[in-house]
This record gives sequence, structure tokens and C-alpha cells, in this order.
Amino acid sequence: MLAIHKTVDGVMTRLDQFEENCWVHLTYPSEDELDQVVTRLKVDPGLLRAALDEEETSRIDTEEDQTLIIIDVPSVEKDDAVIYSTIPLGILITPHQIITVCLKESSIIDDLQDGIVKGVRTEQKTNFLFRILLRVASRYLQYLKQIDKIYNYMERQLYKSQRNKELIQLLDLEKSLVYFNTSLKANEVTLEKILRGRIITLYEEDHDLLEDVLIEIRQAIEMANIYSSIISGMMDAFASVISNNLNVIMKVLTSITILLTIPNIIFGFYGMNITAGLPLDQFWWIPLLAAAVLITITAIILKHRDLF
Repeated sequence: MLAIHKTVDGVMTRLDQFEENCWVHLTYPSEDELDQVVTRLKVDPGLLRAALDEEETSRIDTEEDQTLIIIDVPSVEKDDAVIYSTIPLGILITPHQIITVCLKESSIIDDLQDGIVKGVRTEQKTNFLFRILLRVASRYLQYLKQIDKIYNYMERQLYKSQRNKELIQLLDLEKSLVYFNTSLKANEVTLEKILRGRIITLYEEDHDLLEDVLIEIRQAIEMANIYSSIISGMMDAFASVISNNLNVIMKVLTSITILLTIPNIIFGFYGMNITAGLPLDQFWWIPLLAAAVLITITAIILKHRDLF
């Protein structure tokens, strides 16, 4: 999908054709849309297609007067469970336009297109770039807070049920945090390269904005590390609890088996096909009483040894 926007009188406005200082966004573009942008805007096709590789990591590249910045942005998928991941977002800065390319729809881009993000001006390309980066960093923090809430809910559920379903969801959260942590560190390296000012000329306002982005990225990295350690430790703890509960159940079942064996041994003698010679064969209640006494004594011993 191809969308063209431009800031007109301070408002993000949708356009029908390319203009000077406009913003062009491509979401999972077709070959025709890619060819149209390459032909009309004279951009390098290699830079334009770079962000369409799902395995592409965060980096910065320059070809003549065109600069490509690839940033990993957070993504959320809702199926049976909420799963967080990251996808590459390509931001291509040319002398006359700024172009963004992404494989999937992103709420970050939607916020920019709908004018939710204030202070965005497409003619100020460097500032526009940093506004996107700041929105990306804020979205990481937002999703990390959501992960924390989901984790707390899963923890309460585990205390009640201790089923495999909750443990699998915790594993998905831990995997999401690994994706976030890896992408955030790659983004940090890319932003530090931009901060040096050798690739993109930075003005004082842009420098301050980029430092704000780096602060949020580093905060997100710290949060991801903390949450990952907490979830990993909690999963180990619950695995130990489940194993201990299994041992307790086996211990109780073994004690019950011992108690049930005593009357079986006693009454087994009286169930044989023997007409005479068995002790107390006329007083059936005495073996019954003896079995009850032995069961009681054995139960007391097992309880005293914390085996029942």
C-alpha cells in the first residue's frame, strides 16, 4: 500500500501525488508501487527494498545523497495469546522527500498519519526522523509495561492452577523480551552513530531530541533485562514448586498404599480355601479389629514422619 502525506498549515494531510517535502509510506508494497517510487523519486532500489527483509537488523547506510536508517519497531500479534515481536522499519531520507517502508502495518505509522503525534513537519526531514524514533522508543516502553501486567496476571493464575498453559504463556513473554532486548541494543548502536553527526547533520534541537530518544531506548533496554530476569526466575521457581507438589502427591499415594496393604494381608489369610486351622476363625471381628489397630498405628507413624 502506498500513502503520501505532507504537513500543510501544521496538519498532516493526505495527498494524491508526490510533491516536494512530502512523506511517502509503503506498507508491504507491490512491485508496481516500488517501481513507481524508484522511477518518480529517483531513489536507490537497493535502499528501498532493504527493509522488506524480515531478518534485516538495525543499521544505517548512505548512497550518494540518500540515507537509509533501518530501525526495529515493536509489533504485537493477538491470537490465542498476546505475542510481541519486532519488525524492521526503513526510513529513507532524500533531498526532496522522506520515505518509510515496512512489511506490516504499524500503529506508530498510523499515529503519524492520523496526526496524533504533534509537532511533526515533513519539510524538516531530520526532525521528522527523530520524531519517528522517539515514537518507536515510547512504544517499546508501552509494550514493556503491558508485558509486566500480563506477567503479573499469569503469576496469579499460576498460584491457582499451575497448568502448562500459563507456563507456556510465560515462555512466550520471555521470548518476546529477548526479541525486544536484541532489537533495542541494535537500535541503540544505530542511534549512537547518528549522534556523532557524521552521517546526518544535526542541529541543536535535533541533538536534544536524539538524546531524549537514546535515554528512552536505554530505559527500555534496562526494563527488558529486568523483566526477563524476573520471568526466568519465576519460571524456574514454579517448575520447582510443581516438581515438589508431584513429590508430595507421590508420597501421599505411597502412604495410602501402605495403609491399604495391611488389611489385605490379614484378610488374605481368611480368604483361602481352608476349612480349619486358621486362628480365631469363629471370631471374625478380632482380625477386623486387629487390622484397624494396625492401620491406626501405621497412620500415626507416617504422620509423625511427615509422610502422610
